[in-house]
Amino acid sequence: MIRGLVLAALLATPTVAGTLDGRLVTFTVETWEDRAAPLLVARGRTVVVGQGTEFGLGPEGFTGGLDVVPVAVEIGPTRIELSYPRGIGRFYEAKFNGYVLRFETDCALFEKVAIDPAGTTMKVSEVWAETGALYINVSGLGYGPTSTLALDLEVADCPLS
Repeated sequence: MIRGLVLAALLATPTVAGTLDGRLVTFTVETWEDRAAPLLVARGRTVVVGQGTEFGLGPEGFTGGLDVVPVAVEIGPTRIELSYPRGIGRFYEAKFNGYVLRFETDCALFEKVAIDPAGTTMKVSEVWAETGALYINVSGLGYGPTSTLALDLEVADCPLS
């Protein structure tokens, strides 16, 4: 009985600061020329970051001629990896066409965001953070089963929400 209580107490303990593990995140796809008037905002999916692939998005149906490109997203303690298991094509070109990961926090969660060239085959050049959100612009880039994007992150000491 005591062992069960210890296990329950350990499971209820908040995650160590400086990591994405245990954080609530919403992942969505957005396309816009003007952020205030988006051409597409896909249905967001919300999960708690843990082991394995957090998101496996597929097409949602066309909105204004645009749809979601199938993508798999794995989030580690200080790394995010994207891959494209199905399909080949090119992303629609816009000022921003890409991914937004919104983590539940009121502080500036990311101190540093860097594209890992060894784990990335795509020519992504525009990635930025705003408070608890991470923006990844893939506008105009090609994708396919061998396309990957890996981001290394320096996560701030923000409390879990």
